[in-house]
Amino acid sequence: MTKLLGKRALVTAGAQGIGLAISRHLLAAGCDVAVHYRTSGSAAEALTREAAAMGRRCVALDGDLTRTEACDALVAAAVQALGGLDILINNAGSLIARRAFAEADDEFWSQTIMLNVGSLRKVTRAAAPHLAAAAKTRGGASIVNLSSLAGRKGGHAGSLAYSTAKGAVLTFTRALAAELGPRGIRVNALAPGLILGTSFHDTHTTKQAADATIATIPIGRAGNADDVARAAVFLAGEFDGFITGATLDINGGVYCA
Repeated sequence: MTKLLGKRALVTAGAQGIGLAISRHLLAAGCDVAVHYRTSGSAAEALTREAAAMGRRCVALDGDLTRTEACDALVAAAVQALGGLDILINNAGSLIARRAFAEADDEFWSQTIMLNVGSLRKVTRAAAPHLAAAAKTRGGASIVNLSSLAGRKGGHAGSLAYSTAKGAVLTFTRALAAELGPRGIRVNALAPGLILGTSFHDTHTTKQAADATIATIPIGRAGNADDVARAAVFLAGEFDGFITGATLDINGGVYCA
């Protein structure tokens, strides 16, 4: 994707799982990338070395995205390192734990919403002025928000809080696309289904549950991180296109909106 050559991207939680795949695909497409991490420092640093070997700029940035000041500092550091910002990939988020409705107390509910929606809102708020500035001189800007199939259909048992948060990400995406469109910023979302080989499903999905889900997928397999990353790069590349406020479903056909 030569249209992404020299574009400057920030990827939250960009050093593991889906985020790492997105970071790598953006680098391969010609982007310079600021990779945010929280616990994957060694992987983030390894990625900077991979990028250097490719002739691309990559900086690893730590931050607790539940804190407003950390979100502001992350964006500021990314802009300083890259010289601006054209693309924001909001990938950070987690199920945290599976809890039934009766077991999801106020603290757990707030933690889940803050991690999956609050952090996304804070990073986007800090990044929007920089994206708008880039849009004026560099042909547009792009935001890609990571939601989930759970946000579409409610998720499996114990994921009520997470599903609610990921559904909010889809609404946030549509509303923000309308607000930021006049500033040259396009906002879209991805809704991955079962993506194996990630810490998310390694932690929260048993093999039995995964096999049962795969049996319902029309194309007969689970997804992988590269499946999501290719879609993220496509939407990121639509900084000058006509796609905004959209959600791209990546689930092998198990759910079609």
